[in-house]
Amino acid sequence: MVRKTLGDPIAEDLRFVVKTVVGEENYIDMHPNRSNNFCCGGGGGFLQSGFPEARRYYGRLKFEQVMETGADYCITPCHNCHAQIHDLKEHYSGNFHTLHLWTVICLAMGILGENERTYLGPDLAELGL
Repeated sequence: MVRKTLGDPIAEDLRFVVKTVVGEENYIDMHPNRSNNFCCGGGGGFLQSGFPEARRYYGRLKFEQVMETGADYCITPCHNCHAQIHDLKEHYSGNFHTLHLWTVICLAMGILGENERTYLGPDLAELGL
């Protein structure tokens, strides 16, 4: 959505949303970012292509980019990114949690159900229950 279509203005909108729900002091950006960010390697049907080794090879750059932030959580805006980054984390033994953007928004609003907490770490798993 950012890199190939709407560009930096939508990236700024997404940053505003994330900073609002997690607090600006908890926000860590990746570099490069916005329209110059790296692809996770799972989009365009590649996630379902049946070539996990190739998908993981192309996604390694994104995995390393996430790891360089030192963040405990990686928030993803779409299902393909979430599934790919979660798989990369498991495959390459990453030390972060992968969350859908909607999960973080619902958690901040206090409406995240018990059955929607699969990807939360222990620091957030019981928040708001």
